[in-house]
Amino acid sequence: MELPPMPEFMGLSLLFGLLALMATAAVARGWLRTEAGTRGQPAGQKANGFPPDKSSGSKKSKQHQRIHKEKPQQHSFTHRLLAAALKSHSGSISCMDFSSNGKYLATCADDRTVRIWSTKDFLQREHRCMRANVELDHATLVRFSPDCRAFIVWLANEDTLRVFKMSKREDGGYTFTPIPEDFPKKHKAPVINIDIADTGKFIMTASNDTTILIWNLKGRVLSTINTNQMSNAHAAVSPCSRFVASCGFTPDVKVWEVCFGKKGDFQEVVRAFELKGHSAAVHFFAFSNDSRRMASVSKDGTWKLWDTDVEYKKQQDPYLLRTGRYEEAGTMTCRLALSPDAQVLALASGTSIHVYNTRKGEREESFEQVHGECITDLSFDITGRFLASCGDRAVRLFHNAPGYRAIVEEMQGLLKRASNESTRQRLQQQLTQAQEALKKLGVLKK
Repeated sequence: MELPPMPEFMGLSLLFGLLALMATAAVARGWLRTEAGTRGQPAGQKANGFPPDKSSGSKKSKQHQRIHKEKPQQHSFTHRLLAAALKSHSGSISCMDFSSNGKYLATCADDRTVRIWSTKDFLQREHRCMRANVELDHATLVRFSPDCRAFIVWLANEDTLRVFKMSKREDGGYTFTPIPEDFPKKHKAPVINIDIADTGKFIMTASNDTTILIWNLKGRVLSTINTNQMSNAHAAVSPCSRFVASCGFTPDVKVWEVCFGKKGDFQEVVRAFELKGHSAAVHFFAFSNDSRRMASVSKDGTWKLWDTDVEYKKQQDPYLLRTGRYEEAGTMTCRLALSPDAQVLALASGTSIHVYNTRKGEREESFEQVHGECITDLSFDITGRFLASCGDRAVRLFHNAPGYRAIVEEMQGLLKRASNESTRQRLQQQLTQAQEALKKLGVLKK
């Protein structure tokens, strides 16, 4: 076999090698251009703000980008009474609080932020919120000040109270500024709740040993309460600001009055009354909006509604109005929320919520697997229209259908006894409004 001349063979080899190098360089140049464009702009947006051309880029590069953009999947939940789901936090939400003027909802999470939501957006498609950053820490508890110009948080790592002032900007938003100094560290055990009196005269903090501290607004301890309950499970300030109450390992709820003089100076904390009737530890309690009713739930598997509008200084004890069964409380810790008018009681254990009519003690609604994690907070808004819960990275808001049903039942009873025409018209208007609300939700009983 005759071989080709050596010079021609070398020429062909060099030509093919040059063509291969040019092809490789072209491919590499295109890949680098794609990478530079991707790194220099947010995902899904070009530098000029328009979305990227779907025809550009290889399938492999798109799949690579998609893997890095994926976030942990949110828990999915649907129900006919679900009004909204507020999703903005990137961490688990531990606490929430409605402002006294009804305009805002504050939430805190372990993502080092506090979010302030506008309640007027609850039924809108988009839910706007403002963000306050908690530097080098995160908040576990949050409460609005009575004038809605500040909020307080409990810091997880520093174990102390921090105050944020809310300053309104010209564009309608707010600037959140922490005061220079946090409250001094006084608790020796983990804090389970914080609260502010609606009068603005004092702040309460409670830890899971037997300690409750009463502070003035400048961070000075006014009084220390020893609950003598072996361990505290919950503590709160009444909406009327007169009382501080606690529950825990013992089968009762203890209530104290925080006394101030006529000039607003602090005087003392005195024992007021107790809620006695449970046979095991009390998990949780709540006040009605006028502080004339309280509700409690116990490890004995029952919840109770109490009339606390009593003259305790004359040794008058609270009246037990209703007892209902809640078997889940016997095996799980649970939370309780009482509607502002005390007509509806909500209980949460694990990831589920059960709603009761307090007039009859009947369970009216059940919401199962509401959150992907255990429910950490449960509350009605100040109007009683919504029930809010949190437990993962979302707040879920439910229409208070049992509340509307309670209004219908109450108005129908009052109409039968009303003799004055103007009174009848007023009652009929409230009845019609409640019926229309139920009809709109699709739960009006014919």
